[in-house]
Amino acid sequence: MSDNALDSRSFFLIMAGGKGTRFWPESTEKKPKQYLDLLGKGSLLEQTVSRLEGLIPLEDTFVVTVKDQEELATKSIVLKNLIFEPSGRNTAPCILLSLAELMARGAGADDVVSIVPSDHVILNKGGFQDTLKMASSVASQKDEIVVIGIRPHFPHTGYGYIESGEEQSGYFKVASFREKPTKEKAFEYLSSGHYFWNAGMFISKIGVLLEEFAQHAPEVYRFFPELKDTIEKNQDVAKVYEKIPKNSIDYAVMEKSKKVSVVPALFDWNDLGSWDALEDVVKSQEGNTFVKGEGHYFKEAKGNIVFAPGKFVSLVGVNDLVVVSNEKVLMVMPKSDSQKVKSIVEDLKKENPCHDLL
Repeated sequence: MSDNALDSRSFFLIMAGGKGTRFWPESTEKKPKQYLDLLGKGSLLEQTVSRLEGLIPLEDTFVVTVKDQEELATKSIVLKNLIFEPSGRNTAPCILLSLAELMARGAGADDVVSIVPSDHVILNKGGFQDTLKMASSVASQKDEIVVIGIRPHFPHTGYGYIESGEEQSGYFKVASFREKPTKEKAFEYLSSGHYFWNAGMFISKIGVLLEEFAQHAPEVYRFFPELKDTIEKNQDVAKVYEKIPKNSIDYAVMEKSKKVSVVPALFDWNDLGSWDALEDVVKSQEGNTFVKGEGHYFKEAKGNIVFAPGKFVSLVGVNDLVVVSNEKVLMVMPKSDSQKVKSIVEDLKKENPCHDLL
C-alpha cells in the first residue's frame, strides 16, 4: 500500500457493526447510521469503501458486521468479503475474530492490517490515502501499532484524545490516551499543542497486534487459536465467540501497549456524532443547513439543520433548530440539544407501543 512499506500484503477491515442512535429517527437498530445516505453521496459505508479504492486490491478489503446486518451490507456495497460477528461483544473480540478470519484465509504475521470505522465523513480522499500510506510504512518498518490523530481546532469534549510523546520522522510515539475531557481540560489539551483527537483508526502488522493482545489481554487472546481452527474447519464460530470476555480494543490493548505511535492526519475528519455535525460537512443555503428535502422556503430563519427527504420545508422566524422528518416521525429540537436524541431513544425503548420506531 505504501511506496515506503516493505513487501508485505495489506488488508483493510472496515468496522460496520455498530447500532448507534444519535441520528434517530433516521438511524434505527434496523438501519444504523453507516447505512444511511446523509450527504446525498451514497451510504457512509459506501463512501468508506470508495475512499480505500486504489490503495490495495478490492479482494483484500473486508467489512466486519453483525449477522443481522447482512442484507443491509450486501445491498450497500459490492464487496463479497464480509466477516460476521455472531453477537456484539465490543471491539476487542470483534478484531480478534477478524484477524483469525484473515489468517485462516492466508494472511501472514508480517502482513499489515488497517482498521477503520464505517461511519465517518472524510472529504479529502487524497490526504486520507497519503496518511494511510505513511501509517502503513511506520507499522511495517517499525513494528508499531499506528493510530491516526486529528489535530484539534477547538476544545471538543465529545472525543477521546491522544497525547503525543517523542517526535520521530513524520510521526510521534504515543505518551497516553485520554478519555473525553471536561471543557477546561479540553482547553488545556488544545493550548498545549501536544494532543490529537482520536479518529478510531489504527494500522499494524497482524503479528504485532496479536503479540500485544497476548501480552495485555491474555483473557481475550487465549481464544484466538480455537477461533482460527474453528473458522478453518468451517465449524460454528459462535460457540467459541460467546466465551470471549467483552472488552474494547482501547482498554484491552491500546492504552496498555508501549508500541503505539500516532501519525497526524492530512485530511479533514468528522465522526458525525450528532445531527449538528452536519453543519461542518454540508454547505449552507440561505444561512441554514438544508441536507435533504424537496425544496424549501426560509424567511427570518438562520442556523437551522433540515433533513426531510421528499418534503418541502418552510421555516419562518425560527433559528438554531434541528428539523428531521421521515415517513413515521417528525422531530424538532434546539440544535444545542442535539446530543439528547439518545435520551429520546432510551425513553421510547421503555414504551412498548413505540418499539416500531426504533
